[in-house]
Amino acid sequence: MMDDYSPEPKWYVAHTYSGYENKVMDDIRKIVENRGLQDVVTDVRIPVEVTVEMDGETEKRHESKIFPSYVLVKMVMNDFTWHIVRNIRGVTGFVGPGSKPVALTDAEVAMWGLEPDSADQPVTEKKSGLGFSVGDTVKVKEGVMFGISEVKVLEISADGRTVTCSAFMFGRETVIELDAADLSPM
Repeated sequence: MMDDYSPEPKWYVAHTYSGYENKVMDDIRKIVENRGLQDVVTDVRIPVEVTVEMDGETEKRHESKIFPSYVLVKMVMNDFTWHIVRNIRGVTGFVGPGSKPVALTDAEVAMWGLEPDSADQPVTEKKSGLGFSVGDTVKVKEGVMFGISEVKVLEISADGRTVTCSAFMFGRETVIELDAADLSPM
């Protein structure tokens, strides 16, 4: 069935029942640890977007799933590993035609920042196509925060429309969310 798959681990997308993503991820990790399969199933993640809201002086972080009902699994695809993941409670199958999973392309892996980040970090968009990335300092060229000369990019939304930034205002560092169109690279 899986004769044409690479012996190298690649990223695949497992489809789950709604609300089962975390349980599926935990179950895959437990099976990998218990059976010593770290060499064939090397990583498991749920793509999330982290947003930061300021409530007075309190910072509130919210995680929302970018792709509800999907879990990313980096694995060597063969009959054995396919069977293990596919038969976890809550998994309905892999993305691909029929029972033939299709690995993410190198461009998709790069777009979602899956390599070489730690498995414990949320998947956030790092390359935005906006001319700047997470960690860059950018200029505010228009909008409600026009006049602040520069801000540091903390996060970029999955759709690339909003950017969470850190700015020095009122004598301290403040986290703000800005429209991406209002920003330009330095």
